[in-house]
Amino acid sequence: MDEDKKPFNDAIDHMNKIEGNVSNLGNTDLEKLPRPLKYIGYFIVGFFLITILLLPILSFIL
Repeated sequence: MDEDKKPFNDAIDHMNKIEGNVSNLGNTDLEKLPRPLKYIGYFIVGFFLITILLLPILSFIL
């Protein structure tokens, strides 16, 4: 087992064997997601970015 994925005690090792190892959640490959999930993610991120950019502009206008 790799040093970075080695559990630090027996309880964590037991839970990983029972529930599955979720220690690599940060390493997900976004290109492997289904298209609808990618598009929903792009829409949500785009919506927030456009909102953040438009808020200061619209606050000066109105």
